[in-house]
Amino acid sequence: MGIGSGGEIGVERRLGDRQLHGLLLLGWMLIGAIVRFSYLTSKPPWTDEFSTLVFSLGHSFRTVPLNQIISTDTLLEPLRVAAGGAPGGTVRDVVQHLMSESTHPPVYFVLSHWWLQLFPALPSGLVSLWAGRSLPALIGVLTIPAVFWLAWLAFGSRLVGQLAAGMMAVSPYGVFLAQDARHYTLAILLVTLSLAGLVVATRAMRERVVIPLWLCLAWSAINGLGVAVHYFFALTLAAEAIALCYLWLDHEKDLTRQGKFQPLVAQIRHSGPNLWRLALVVIGSAIGCLVWLPELWQSQGSELTEWIFFDRSNLLMWLNPFFQSLAAWVVMLCLLPLEADFIPLAVVAGMVMLPFLFWIVPLLGRGLKGWLREPQTRWIVQLLGVFVLGAIALIFLITYVSGRDLTRGARYNFVYFPVVVVLTGAALAVLWQTPILTRRHPPLAWFSLQNQFPKIGKHAVLFVLLLGLLSAFSVTTNLGYKKYYRPELLAAQMRQHSQAPILVATSHQTHVHTGEMMGIAREFRLANDASPYTMPQFLLAHRKADPEEAIATLTEALRHYPRPFDLWLVNWQALQTSPQWVERQGCPAAALKKVWISGYSYDLYRCR
Repeated sequence: MGIGSGGEIGVERRLGDRQLHGLLLLGWMLIGAIVRFSYLTSKPPWTDEFSTLVFSLGHSFRTVPLNQIISTDTLLEPLRVAAGGAPGGTVRDVVQHLMSESTHPPVYFVLSHWWLQLFPALPSGLVSLWAGRSLPALIGVLTIPAVFWLAWLAFGSRLVGQLAAGMMAVSPYGVFLAQDARHYTLAILLVTLSLAGLVVATRAMRERVVIPLWLCLAWSAINGLGVAVHYFFALTLAAEAIALCYLWLDHEKDLTRQGKFQPLVAQIRHSGPNLWRLALVVIGSAIGCLVWLPELWQSQGSELTEWIFFDRSNLLMWLNPFFQSLAAWVVMLCLLPLEADFIPLAVVAGMVMLPFLFWIVPLLGRGLKGWLREPQTRWIVQLLGVFVLGAIALIFLITYVSGRDLTRGARYNFVYFPVVVVLTGAALAVLWQTPILTRRHPPLAWFSLQNQFPKIGKHAVLFVLLLGLLSAFSVTTNLGYKKYYRPELLAAQMRQHSQAPILVATSHQTHVHTGEMMGIAREFRLANDASPYTMPQFLLAHRKADPEEAIATLTEALRHYPRPFDLWLVNWQALQTSPQWVERQGCPAAALKKVWISGYSYDLYRCR
């Protein structure tokens, strides 16, 4: 009777723990949702987001006329939703326009196409930015329980899962990607699910249990879907292979040291079913990658990828990847308002972040060492750690060998980001269970025990989560991880300094430059005083290799455009030296006190 009663109490306690952990996980999801949906449309879209919106609607950038003066509404036509809220295009249109004009696979854009149909257009008839950004924000929230599940599978600890979920909820890097109308949160979710397959399969092989066939099929499907969301998902698969190979070699070394070495034939015979099932995953994943190889190869020569190349003759450029990567790693954990326009606030943010990093990095390292000392968890820390290092090594290898600097796009770190969160959660779990934090060999005197803050492990973990929450809100309020383009500031400059109708001209190469002008046009179109009299007109002067092509187009337009008007040259790449060729058309440069605007360079000429 006593044993039965004790068993019932144990069951009740376990059920209570599950309910508590379930409620806590819901709390992390709620915090993650609040952060990701806060100020969701307060920042204007940038060029890549315009690409998502245009292609998701099934529209094309090629319908925007080039080399002629067009109205604001004509420029924004690809963003217009058809009557009744329909996108105006079909799934076939989405795939066709995307594959012919961009360098990305279509899965996310098709999903976004269906999502946008659930929301009405703006009163202006344009697609809702909230609709475009809410999908990645929602997927970002769903990634929180996925990371909890991955951490729990890996370490067998709900505490690790909860802390990993908390870090994912408030990670400024995760929040930044979730508030962008792009496909990276879906890629992160699929990376998380793929790694769950890796963990379960590796544990089954270590325990000499046959890997379930359904897991192999699901894992292969997730990997194939991941590549169809973003081509760089292949780096995740390559890093998984590196981690598996390392773990196998390490296991062989252990057997050799113990005198239990087995010939390769004997190993294959002993673990044959798992090897065949692992081969099934490899073949399925390889097919999922090879399907897109022709498209990926064709995109290598695209003008859209020119920004990622770096000059190998410049010594400084060889150092940039290290600093860019370091910055990307830091903001996965913490990012206070370093980019605030109020300089004292930015200085204070830096003064807090730097000591914080010196304080937390050694503690996280100590926490992971604790897991490494345990025989039951040593292998999982090795597996995940080598995965992260392998992914980073692949990024650097591509950067330095091919000259394509993948570190310029911090968003490409999505290929290993979930594992960084899980390992951080595991390290924090050790701190949580440490009553008093000590430093045996403090690198600086003020890090000694009597000066350390906080001294209690639980307080330290709460401090990390609080700083993460503050960092997340610094992203949502655009005080950290600022948007690349600020068209609202340029539109304000135009309104302030223009004395006549406005003509905006830019040199055009790809739809990136179309998106830059769409940002300006959208600000004017959504303004409270929007009318035909306040709308600027635009000239997208297309050029290929010769800058003179764009100059000739603009010169011809200036001769025939009715005066007076104010000419704004924006991101005019063809203008390398003197503006005299513009002034010769009767358009003297205006004395303008310019302010720096992210994403835009500009000059004003008054044509009278």
